[in-house]
Amino acid sequence: MFSRFKDQVQVFGRSLLLPIGIMAPVGMLVGLMGAFTQSYMIEQLPFLGNETLQLIFSSVQSISNVIFGNIPVLFAMGVAYGMAKNEKGISVFASIISYLTLLITMNVYLNATGTLASEEVMSEVGQGFVLGIQTLRIDAAGGIIAGLLAAKLTDKFYRQQLPLAFAFFAGKKFVLILAFLLTIPIGLLVPVVWGVFTTILVWISPVIMNQPWGPGIYTFLDRALIPLGLHHVLSAAVRFTEVGGTYVIDGESYIGILNAMNEILFELGPDHEAWTDILPTISPYLAPWQMVRNLFRVPAIGLAMYHTAYGKNKKVAGGIILTVVLTAVLGNVTEPIEFSFMFISPILYGVYIVLSGLGTVLLTVFPVAMGYIRGTIFDFVIFGLLYENTNWYNILIVGVLNFVVFYFAFRYLIIKFNIKTPGREEQVQDATLLNDKRYDRIAELVVEGLGGRENITNVDNCVSRLRIDLKDNKVVNKEKLQESGAAGIFFPKKNHIHVVYGPHVEFVRNEVDDYIVGKNRG
Repeated sequence: MFSRFKDQVQVFGRSLLLPIGIMAPVGMLVGLMGAFTQSYMIEQLPFLGNETLQLIFSSVQSISNVIFGNIPVLFAMGVAYGMAKNEKGISVFASIISYLTLLITMNVYLNATGTLASEEVMSEVGQGFVLGIQTLRIDAAGGIIAGLLAAKLTDKFYRQQLPLAFAFFAGKKFVLILAFLLTIPIGLLVPVVWGVFTTILVWISPVIMNQPWGPGIYTFLDRALIPLGLHHVLSAAVRFTEVGGTYVIDGESYIGILNAMNEILFELGPDHEAWTDILPTISPYLAPWQMVRNLFRVPAIGLAMYHTAYGKNKKVAGGIILTVVLTAVLGNVTEPIEFSFMFISPILYGVYIVLSGLGTVLLTVFPVAMGYIRGTIFDFVIFGLLYENTNWYNILIVGVLNFVVFYFAFRYLIIKFNIKTPGREEQVQDATLLNDKRYDRIAELVVEGLGGRENITNVDNCVSRLRIDLKDNKVVNKEKLQESGAAGIFFPKKNHIHVVYGPHVEFVRNEVDDYIVGKNRG
């Protein structure tokens, strides 16, 4: 039962990547447009004050802001799509019906209990207008509730039969009807439960949001949860719920660090007092710690691996290591390099997560005031260099300190314990097929390596890994999988295998799906 629950939580965590996936690039666009419309930026670059340019910048920013104004809707759809096993389209449709019903039901509850606040004070009591409805501001949690309900109803009732007189309402339509009806009691219950839940979250919050150790505790937990795939759940809680704290800015309350970040970064700007009072506190939980990781820790680990690789393997190992390092620097995806040592040396990974936590604490010693939710080199330029009062140079100071510590720690441990990191094994993974994008050949090797079509019962993927259910794990041929370019192969449980391909994984998964049904065999 615990194993099944863990699997469900993993799927849930992966489903959060869908809304986060659109928020990240749009956030970069909002940040760039926001920077170009701020008065301080126009003063430095007068040509930006051109009316036509300002109209373009403000228009793009307004259009982009629709994503952040509807985060709960994105979560409802993302969770419904990710969690549903069947008829994902109907699940998404049902999630919207459920979410709208949830909003209006909570509005009815607030009216009936006499707790519907006036517009002047509604933000102080956690209420606000959502899609034109004044309701309880449960933010992303409302979308998650709707998405989970929709996914569950879809999987259970999408083939439901009804008596002939009601046959028109059977099947998929029955799912939509249930989504509406069952959300009503949930909407009446949520305000009661939310009060208790909020109290608990507020109680937990000081541990994770503690200064100066909070950012380190958060980073430690984030990296420790990577093997279980639960780190997305943690980050979502801190970003969108009371776990990340409640921040009062100009008399209005903002729940979660990302909601506060959006207001300060995109609306108020560096001249507002919140930029210096609040932003340095919440920044270490968002992009800055990832910038330290991606731009300094990962390159340090990669360099240590390269320097400890056997001479005969350096050429091939160097290509592999460079690829996974660039994946982190340019794409904010660190799992390929983490999986290269996570399971072959738990000691090394343990040191990694401890040092990651301690290294992030330095951001409270050398504070920064930066967004956003990704730590790529592009984010550093946009949200660090293009904004004033960010203390971006502290990222370099903290980064260099992290680089030195991680490099020497990894180099020492790899040699000390003879850890088989890339370049230290007898046979080195060949990433030629991945680099040449020969996904059809990779799919063929994957299916053969997993014992053939008949041995595969389900194929799924997350941001960097194929997640495949098998009938028999004993027939797996790891050599075949390594030949396909896999950066890591492991069994988190019996008859369930993870095969790491980094940013190539979605293309590999598509070809594997096609190969299984015979599409790419003519």
